[in-house]
Amino acid sequence: MAFEGLSDKLNNVFKKLKSKGKLTENDVNEAMREVRLALLEADVSYKVVKDFVAKVKERAVGKEVLESLTPAQQVIKIVNEELCSLMGNSNSHINYASKPPTVIMMCGLQGSGKTTHAAKLAKLLKKEGHRPLLAACDIYRPAAINQLQVVGEKAEVKVFEMGQINPVIIAKQALAYAKDYGHDILIIDTAGRLHIDTELMDELKEIKKVTEPNEIMLVVDAMTGQDAVNVAKAFDEAVGITSVLMSKLDSDTRGGAALSVLAVTGKPIKYVGMGEKLDDFEAFHPERMASRILGMGDVLTLIEKAETVMNEKEAEKVAKKFKENKFDMDDLLAQIKQIQKMGSMKSILSMLPGVGDKLKDTDVDEKQFTRIEAMISSMTKAERAKPSIINPSRKRRIAAGSGTKVEDVNRLLKQFEQMQQMMKQFTGKGNKMNMRRARKQLAGMNLDQFGGKGGGFPPMG
Repeated sequence: MAFEGLSDKLNNVFKKLKSKGKLTENDVNEAMREVRLALLEADVSYKVVKDFVAKVKERAVGKEVLESLTPAQQVIKIVNEELCSLMGNSNSHINYASKPPTVIMMCGLQGSGKTTHAAKLAKLLKKEGHRPLLAACDIYRPAAINQLQVVGEKAEVKVFEMGQINPVIIAKQALAYAKDYGHDILIIDTAGRLHIDTELMDELKEIKKVTEPNEIMLVVDAMTGQDAVNVAKAFDEAVGITSVLMSKLDSDTRGGAALSVLAVTGKPIKYVGMGEKLDDFEAFHPERMASRILGMGDVLTLIEKAETVMNEKEAEKVAKKFKENKFDMDDLLAQIKQIQKMGSMKSILSMLPGVGDKLKDTDVDEKQFTRIEAMISSMTKAERAKPSIINPSRKRRIAAGSGTKVEDVNRLLKQFEQMQQMMKQFTGKGNKMNMRRARKQLAGMNLDQFGGKGGGFPPMG
């Protein structure tokens, strides 16, 4: 994950500060030296690092911190606040038109993930109740139009295309189509190049002129580091971007571009791509990103992800099944599939406060879900409804049918039973509050329960 190296280094700095108790100005100076090195190694712009460290140091050597009973916590609080400030303090929203359709012009270099992220954005906006339309204006890259049609179909969003004619004409006609057919958002997928050139910029300026976009969103690849910031600067000077969408922020990248782009260009990051799937996409929240960097987790994003795959009605249905002792293996399988939609197990766990450090040396087995699905699928309808009937011969059959061992089947059945017993403790009168407590209890279970060193399956519900 992005920022992993930076997060580790910053946490080491804070551990040293905490071990000292009362801080001196020299302690703060030494800590700031290490923070500066950590940020530079994370590929944050030198000028941004210099300004950031100066601000933190100025606040950290004040009387309020040095004479505090918890000086290290005060320093962490200052670093957190300055990180938020560096990335924009609050998340920025789309500049919606007062009179629809809102036009969003996507631009960027080839390979940044522009076409895929246009569909990701369209899908997210559709979930929010909008009627987006995708316009295929990249007529140069082989199969670009076809790619947009494929991802558009997956996102269940209509794609407007006119083949390989003048992209300015396509953009103009797409806008007219959006107005005529009630699409309140038009997302224009423009052409990219391997490098910035006059021809590319002239075309973008023409499309901008005929569509008058409310949002010019630049897609940049987080893996390109400071080059991403340079690209943003060049596009802004030529076309006038309003925001940045950062792709591949889930990759093993140093993440410095995310910390530098606003300070260097003055344009906020509004969305980030966190994986290859269309759902691996989210609004950029500076305060949540700062929290992740400092190892404090990101519970709000985790809750939002959970809410997208399970609504209140479904949660109540599950709660009722637990209450009536009717929760069976079919229900467990349905819960597993919903959790898989939230992303990888490691990414979900990294959002829990205090779990990030433990994950570094833990092998989170992402294939554990697949094995559980295989075991449940190998059970008969009667066995799924009532797992207590599964005797040794049935276990051998299930293990053989799922390509697992009898011990794996035993572990699944044991943990399913434990989960049922645990949920019984929290169901009954006032079950809404009790279910909430139960989920907290499940979220705090040993890492072994998450498919770590001891195997097992993640908490459900």
